[in-house]
Amino acid sequence: MNASEFRRRGKEMVDYMANYMEGIEGRQVYPDVEPGYLRPLIPAAAPQEPDTFEDIINDVEKIIMPGAASPACTELETVMMDWLGKMLELPKAFLNEKAGEGGGVIQGSASEATLVALLAARTKVIHRLQAASPELTQAAIMEKLVAYSSDQAIQMVATLGTTTCCSFDNLLEVGPICNKEDIWLHVDAAYAGSAFICPEFRHLLNGVEFADSFNFNPHKWLLVNFDCSAMWVKKRTDLTGAFRLDPTYLKHSHQDSGLITDYRHWQIPLGRRFRSLKMWFVFRMYGVKGLQAYIRKGSNKVNEALLQRINSAKKIHLVPCHLRDKFVLRFAICSRTVESAHVQRAWEHIKELAADVLRAERE
Repeated sequence: MNASEFRRRGKEMVDYMANYMEGIEGRQVYPDVEPGYLRPLIPAAAPQEPDTFEDIINDVEKIIMPGAASPACTELETVMMDWLGKMLELPKAFLNEKAGEGGGVIQGSASEATLVALLAARTKVIHRLQAASPELTQAAIMEKLVAYSSDQAIQMVATLGTTTCCSFDNLLEVGPICNKEDIWLHVDAAYAGSAFICPEFRHLLNGVEFADSFNFNPHKWLLVNFDCSAMWVKKRTDLTGAFRLDPTYLKHSHQDSGLITDYRHWQIPLGRRFRSLKMWFVFRMYGVKGLQAYIRKGSNKVNEALLQRINSAKKIHLVPCHLRDKFVLRFAICSRTVESAHVQRAWEHIKELAADVLRAERE
């Protein structure tokens, strides 16, 4: 979406909101729809190709508004987390669909997701040990609990793509040990996790089947605006067992029906925003193929165009090579008189020309 279309769509959205406000008295306060209404109205997986903006807006009115803000807010989140889980080829144990034990939830950040996993793991271990040894107090158990992590990343927290150097823990080695020792394994792939939607990078997620929880941030590299941290668990009862809270003012008629997911029991705060709506828009506006193309970024064609511009400008000269099937630009420093300032100027020059090439590619 270029600036012109963004301006036009923005005005359309303002009109949509203004029309909603003008007609709000004609809308029901309490929805007619029943729990579970939304999933049959939405495809089971994200579209491969982009949908039109008009189709999405029509679906907002047809599918979302009849259940806004509840149960649509909750039900769209369960479906979007399944869409994203399928894009990553997560094991089915992590998905919400078909009344499984697991499921996905949107947290605010990877730090929050890790804390939620840690607290859930702690509660689970305390309950397990108290059941085996009723004489043990909670305090006596807690003072002996230990959390393990790598020096880059805590229970056991494994990392897939650290912030500093994109290092990876080997889940295929760590996972079986955690399972054997009955240790909760949380996997944090905060920024690198988005790449796993591409088949050529999916092998980096191998071993996630041993994890109890997994999380990454679509707001880092998947075009979803902050905040949106996707977290999945194999057993949702591990979260609800740690965070369940039922004050009178939050009880409702479907409290114990088993028909709904109550996300306030999956997180630290009680309140939550309609964050799955922006996921729905992004996944449909780009389609899976569009998101994969964004992750892959450049192509040989783009790199060749950039090289032509760099060498034509005659400020610096680069020599390319082929690395497997990739056309790679090599920045080689060959003079002993080159200083840091020269490298910085060259990098600024490359960035400027790269921006021009990418701008031309979009247009």
